[in-house]
Amino acid sequence: MSVPALPRPPGLATLCGDLHSGRMGRRDFLGHATALGLGAAAALALAGLPGPARAQPPIARGGTLRIQQNVKPLKDPRSYDWSEMGNQTRGFLEYLVEYQRDGTFRGMLLQGWSVNEDATRYALRLRPGVRWNNGDIFTAAHVAHNITRWCDTTAPGNSMASRMTPLIDPATGQARAGAIEITDPLTVTLYLDRPDISLIASMSDYPAAIVHPGYDGGDPFAHGIGTGPFRPVSLAVGERCVLERHPDHRWWGADVFGGPWLDRVEFVDLGTNPTTWLAAAEAGEIDMLYESVGSFIPAMDAIGWTGTGIESTATIVFRGAQNARISSINPYARRDVRRALALAVDNAICLELGYDGRGTVAGNDHVSPLHPAHADLGPAPHDPAEARRLITQAGLMGFRHELVTLDDEWQRASGDAVAAQLRDAGLRVVRRIVPGETFWANWRDYPFSGTQWNHRPLAVQVLGLAYRSGAAWNETGFANAEFDALLDEANALFDAEARRKVMARLQAILRDEGVIIQPYWRDLHNHHNGRLVNAEKHPSHEIHLCRIGFAA
Repeated sequence: MSVPALPRPPGLATLCGDLHSGRMGRRDFLGHATALGLGAAAALALAGLPGPARAQPPIARGGTLRIQQNVKPLKDPRSYDWSEMGNQTRGFLEYLVEYQRDGTFRGMLLQGWSVNEDATRYALRLRPGVRWNNGDIFTAAHVAHNITRWCDTTAPGNSMASRMTPLIDPATGQARAGAIEITDPLTVTLYLDRPDISLIASMSDYPAAIVHPGYDGGDPFAHGIGTGPFRPVSLAVGERCVLERHPDHRWWGADVFGGPWLDRVEFVDLGTNPTTWLAAAEAGEIDMLYESVGSFIPAMDAIGWTGTGIESTATIVFRGAQNARISSINPYARRDVRRALALAVDNAICLELGYDGRGTVAGNDHVSPLHPAHADLGPAPHDPAEARRLITQAGLMGFRHELVTLDDEWQRASGDAVAAQLRDAGLRVVRRIVPGETFWANWRDYPFSGTQWNHRPLAVQVLGLAYRSGAAWNETGFANAEFDALLDEANALFDAEARRKVMARLQAILRDEGVIIQPYWRDLHNHHNGRLVNAEKHPSHEIHLCRIGFAA
């Protein structure tokens, strides 16, 4: 069966108009245009923008790269819930699409894609010549197999299902009949039951790693089959994760991108205390940090390491779980109580005390000014007196709130800043600070806690993951039919200005319902020893091992 010819990516004229009028920044334009199927070079030319001019420094072949990063237990990739998991398998489990630091989307296992005028049909074109490291040829059937797996709403923790909703039959919780078509050995065509402009972006997110049809769950290290240039060697949770260049697998990307450059990669778990990271860096025991945070950024600069940084939509969210069970009462099920918590907190104070001022103040609505369709609702209201009135009216001034955070430098400090302000408003608050292994395993289950959320290119992505009714990552327990319907409406709009009007209503619902205290957006940083090439911090915490190497 042949694929009908699809038009050039839709919405480009509107996107260019938004760019030239100042309603959309360069990064947002490039992300939108490339997600709709336009190559980065063509998108730049269409917008009248110059292409990148940075020369690639020479890279030496060989060597072992030692990266400080928490080493987490692995599971089915579609249920990955921390970006570190994606990094641990990215060397051999690759992605259809890769999100770049400049905001563009680039095909990896896909050579390209096309989108019809209303974003209800996507034609995915595979890159020819790709093989799995067991010798099997990578085919459209394998892509269809993975997308079908992503659509399985019954699989525990499968967050990809909430990203694939337009392909899913709600009656069965599985891929809808006829939604995924193997058109030819190198083409998969997807037929959506509603428009979705975020589909390509979702395929670049870290739970979207492509697995071999022979994989049936469990630890991907134990299975070991992938299309990437490395192979798994060993993984000791909380200690070390090791990959090495596969000696018998010719990687398809060598002819496209060059590399791989490294012989071996070691993720070294040094805990959550940055003092330990600094000591290891000074001792020459590591080459690169996963992330540099807060007041330790100048400390890393002081030892002569090379720092990199980037704006992002990464954040921390404090929330009361509306569906939590707390003995005989759950205050967070009550709108006025949730609103009171948010009113008691000055977000600017949280940014200064919690993150050393390295970001921008947020507005309790989880949509960033970096997102193309952000609606400016003004600053989140701060009114401790009104917070006290609402809590008193609810009869809960004596209720003891237990605020849980991870035991690391910036999240602990941010939680302390929130707790102090709630106490200043007259509330009883105790702090519970838990080690990483405990927090990461239970992050969705705490009644009142702070959770970090990664950068996502489109606001509709994160709103769908975090606040859609019943979504796997919906830690707030928020369920609102109007919100869900507006989110579907926003997902169908190419025009950022039209989408902004819908986004204003979505943002207002989150704020008015007191769903979250979301104090700031994080600028992200990392450091390396100055000997690395292509080791700049990625806005989504991704580490692209196939391109990093030591300077020649």
